[in-house]
Amino acid sequence: MSYVFSPPAPVAVPVAGGGQFPVHRVYCVGRNYAEHAVEMGHTGREPPFFFLKPADTVLPVAEGELGAMPYPTLTQNLHHEVELVVALGAGGRDVSPEQAQQLIWGYAVGLDMTRRDLQNDMKKQGRPWCIGKGFEHSAPIGPIQPRTRTGDITRGAITLDVNGERRQTGDIADLIWNVAETIAALSRAWTLAPGDLIYTGTPAGVGAVVPGDVLHATIDGVGSLRLRIDPAQR
Repeated sequence: MSYVFSPPAPVAVPVAGGGQFPVHRVYCVGRNYAEHAVEMGHTGREPPFFFLKPADTVLPVAEGELGAMPYPTLTQNLHHEVELVVALGAGGRDVSPEQAQQLIWGYAVGLDMTRRDLQNDMKKQGRPWCIGKGFEHSAPIGPIQPRTRTGDITRGAITLDVNGERRQTGDIADLIWNVAETIAALSRAWTLAPGDLIYTGTPAGVGAVVPGDVLHATIDGVGSLRLRIDPAQR
């Protein structure tokens, strides 16, 4: 096949123990912890809703490394959101929660970085807010841990520190829609595929970061992710 220009290299995330996980799509779940829903002005167990990030927003950080994310353009209010990421090794459509668990290949620690001021402006205008979510480097992720090592992650502390101070803390057991229910709901709207990543939602405590800040995210049984916010690229 002859391309009019060279296609970009595929996006891939390192796998703990070796290998690379090729990324297909990046799905994100909104307001999936009750306390975070409250801090965002909502309450109750509303039906799950989703947004997508382009695959090339993924920012892989290798095990034991300190990743670097340049402060994005157009914002004065960049927020952190620590999340359990589910990596799918098989696809499907209209799967049940019972079937959904078998699609999981592994788990990782991720950050859904958000240009909160732009997101809020779009919400007020009733416009799509992908500009607040789907920008370059907005989906940092640590190494993917194979499910064969971790087992099914249904509980465990999830935390985020900024410069050594705790900002976010929760437990995976507190997800409003658990991992299997989330996969099942997604599969009714999209045909899921191997390589899909699902950012499952963040606990309360989201807040702003600035250049020079160092973030340390952890999930029991999954691992950790360290990220430095660098000055904006010129």
